[in-house]
Amino acid sequence: MIKAILLAAGQSKRLKSENKLIKLYKKKPLINHPLNTLHKSKVNKVIIVLGHQSREVKKIIKKNKKNIFIYNKNYKKGMASSIKVGLKKVSRNDKGFIIVQSDMPFIKTSDINKIYNSIKLKNYLVHVLKFKNKLGNPIGFDISLTKKFKNIKGKFGAKFMVKRLKNKTKFIKINSAKSFKDFDKVSDFSV
Repeated sequence: MIKAILLAAGQSKRLKSENKLIKLYKKKPLINHPLNTLHKSKVNKVIIVLGHQSREVKKIIKKNKKNIFIYNKNYKKGMASSIKVGLKKVSRNDKGFIIVQSDMPFIKTSDINKIYNSIKLKNYLVHVLKFKNKLGNPIGFDISLTKKFKNIKGKFGAKFMVKRLKNKTKFIKINSAKSFKDFDKVSDFSV
């Protein structure tokens, strides 16, 4: 199995008064855009890490048999804490996992499947999307790396691991940097 860990615990601090994951983009909550992509992809399960306003976020999430929910009580400590909580639902018997941010509506199913297929080949430890010289999320990892994530803290996420393991990384070319766009400001919602 290859599972996706969808990071949905953040506090949306840059948006100030509202939770960006609940905010509508093209008539549906922002979180449901990357979630729909994951549901259509080859990933076997989607581990949704909730935190800030967890009840409200869970309520609007599209139901699917792939969904597994887990709560990060330490979500204020940053992204690293959510990755660690998500990894609790990943088994040693799994082949790998893909870390996905929930504020990225333009992620394509084909890109998730490229990461999935790359993990299955077991030739590399890290599987990252690349457009020209830009690296972006989501990022896939071989199951053997779960222990390495136990030491990360604060805002360090998956990209930190790419830097540390550059020589064991598969760079997967994609056609557009649009997939890397995350929503942080009110103006992003009018794209």
